[in-house]
Amino acid sequence: MPDTQSAPSTASNNLGRGAFTQVPIEITVSVGRARPLVRDLLRLQRDSVLPLDRRVEDPVELFVGDRLIARGVLEELEGEQAGQMVVRLTEVADLSNGL
Repeated sequence: MPDTQSAPSTASNNLGRGAFTQVPIEITVSVGRARPLVRDLLRLQRDSVLPLDRRVEDPVELFVGDRLIARGVLEELEGEQAGQMVVRLTEVADLSNGL
């Protein structure tokens, strides 16, 4: 009698992986970090300036959860989508083994 508790076949494993490629995923784009003192944080108000640990020309980092997946530069689209911010990727992590 066949073992019904055995692992799924390779074909069904591939089918499952393909199904996940259609699931949307959130990517966080990090432009920098701020490390104010608590007293300075409590004083923040409209028009306050919060210095970051990066310069404008530094690359941004893209994360899925806490995993760094890429770096890039911020750009602005032109034409019909003028003003839309985008990231042009300059480095991409090897994701062949998954996230």
